[in-house]
Amino acid sequence: MLKYIIKRLINLIPVLIVISMILFLLNEAMPGDPIDMLMPQNIDNEQQREELRRVLEEKYDLNGNLPERYVGWLSRIAEGEFGESTRFQRPVKDILGEPLKNTLILNIGSTIIAFTLSVIIGIKSAVRRGGFYDKFWQVFSLAGISLPTFFTGMMLIYTLALRNKIFPPGMMPINNDFGTWVKHLVLPTITISIGSLASTSRYVRNAMLNALSQDYIRTARAKGLSERKVIYSHAFRNALIPVVTIVAWNIMGLFSGAAITETLFAYDGIGKYFIDSILARDYNIIMTLNMMYALITVFGNLLMDIGYSIVDPRVRLE
Repeated sequence: MLKYIIKRLINLIPVLIVISMILFLLNEAMPGDPIDMLMPQNIDNEQQREELRRVLEEKYDLNGNLPERYVGWLSRIAEGEFGESTRFQRPVKDILGEPLKNTLILNIGSTIIAFTLSVIIGIKSAVRRGGFYDKFWQVFSLAGISLPTFFTGMMLIYTLALRNKIFPPGMMPINNDFGTWVKHLVLPTITISIGSLASTSRYVRNAMLNALSQDYIRTARAKGLSERKVIYSHAFRNALIPVVTIVAWNIMGLFSGAAITETLFAYDGIGKYFIDSILARDYNIIMTLNMMYALITVFGNLLMDIGYSIVDPRVRLE
């Protein structure tokens, strides 16, 4: 196992370098110039404008040709320096700490709720295949997958915030009171959980149906084992491999933020910062978040492979 992990980590180095090149080139291809957005409009002297442009380019590490900027950016990233935000006029690492914490608070709760309910619903749907319970959740999952996230969020805002005034429609709480935080988290948490629950419960159901049709399940029942032991000790454990994939992707999503949901509810998270930074051409924040997503994805795939071997000892990584 250790040998496999070390080998994979070494192989990830060229992968990350290639990803960084692609992200840097895509970032350079974006329309607009952040320096033009920072330039004051009341300077008529062309020489002064050019001098100010050179100062701003140097301040935000946008000077030099393309290879020089890439090497400089990559070396700064390796040292833990992510540049300065053109929008906030502050170092990027000082800006993203609070939004990342807010995103984790929102997504951890949503993931726990969605995964717990998905396992319960998926197992019962498989056991009661063809019954009312199964049909109800099949319709729910299809609706949850089909409806856009922004539509679900808007319906929740209209019904539970604007019309009935049970929860606030959005925005971050202005104080650190726990009850106020919970009220502001309810609607975005439900919005994220519905989409995740709809897809994950289908995966659990299909994995369980496949496991329940295997010969070892019939053998276990023929031996006189209780139905509960057959389902949870035999079928569910063998159905976990496809479920591990979904769980791993959900864990990776904890750090990426739900951009649409956070923007819709004006929630101060990583996803909202990413969208706002694209609109403001704040390149240093965009590149930092893109590289963070890339790192999470490649290491998440490694953790996924390790998880397979833990869930099913038949899977050998060496």
